[in-house]
Amino acid sequence: MPTSTHHSCRRGRFGVTRSLAAATAGVAGIALTAGAVYATMSADASNTTAEQVSSGTLKLVLSDRGAGFGQQIADIAPTDVVNRYVDLANTGTLAGRALTVAVADAAPTALTTDAVRGLHVTVSQCAGATWDPTSGQCGAGGTVTKLIDTAALAALAATPAAVSAGTLAPGDTVHLQVAVALPDQVETTVNGVLPVNTIQGLSASLTWTFAEAQRTGVTTNN
Repeated sequence: MPTSTHHSCRRGRFGVTRSLAAATAGVAGIALTAGAVYATMSADASNTTAEQVSSGTLKLVLSDRGAGFGQQIADIAPTDVVNRYVDLANTGTLAGRALTVAVADAAPTALTTDAVRGLHVTVSQCAGATWDPTSGQCGAGGTVTKLIDTAALAALAATPAAVSAGTLAPGDTVHLQVAVALPDQVETTVNGVLPVNTIQGLSASLTWTFAEAQRTGVTTNN
């Protein structure tokens, strides 16, 4: 009987071992199954030839024709008109549009702050030819168009004025005549004393700024 009892106990331990092994295998199976839930398949594709992209440039270059803005206007008097000639070139790769001009005076006086008695400007274009800075004539075959007609410098100092609403293609040049004038007015100097708020004896240091905007954006299909 003792021998039989001892044999029965050994069989019980073997049964427990087999049960633990089965349980361990089951847990491992569950773990493998859970891991398989997150496994995915994927694919991708790409161009074999790289697509080249470059950005354009917008450039506006001012150059004097003749004296241009670099020469002083001295002793201007009422009804005087002084013409200066400049070229504006689009040297970028993008077309420009909405050309404007503004004027700044380093030390403002009535010449540039008084919209009635101060300096006025007229801007004209010579299209199809160039200006002759000596004669003031637009070359043969050219057409003169007045772009700004007698605008007060005081106004241009406050807000840029439209020069052209059209476009300026890459490589194009605009030939401009900029006429600066002092309007007619009456002042009386008594015994060598200038009148109060006189327009006489004043000076201005002008910076002309021409600006263009980028052409309107386009959508292309290829």
